[in-house]
Amino acid sequence: MRRLFAVFSALLALVASTQVCAALPSMRPDPALCTRSVSLLACLDAYGNSYSVAMSGTTMSMRGFEAASHRRWAQTNSRYGQLTFFTGVASDGETWVGWVRRVGWTTVTRVSSSSGAHSKVMCDRLMGCR
Repeated sequence: MRRLFAVFSALLALVASTQVCAALPSMRPDPALCTRSVSLLACLDAYGNSYSVAMSGTTMSMRGFEAASHRRWAQTNSRYGQLTFFTGVASDGETWVGWVRRVGWTTVTRVSSSSGAHSKVMCDRLMGCR
């Protein structure tokens, strides 16, 4: 479950923001080193974790590697207006599915995983996430 929320936090930062962030300040003390092109962002942090994000139209594909657990994961997000659906799978067999909906400055995210974990997170520019 802890791994799901690490992946989910990275997803939330990528989907909820208008710009892709290279690091999550609350999770990592050092920013990740990233290389980008027009449609691809690839990052590596100080702990050996890596991820890449590729855009094609309204679809975002992400792949990553968690160094501590030696776990690989992949996720696909599809955007339809203010609603984004996502599905993911990890090398240990865990899968997850969810959606993100924007309403004004607020982003509501729901996610469920095959391990039984589920959550709802609301984020806005004034109050942060809760």
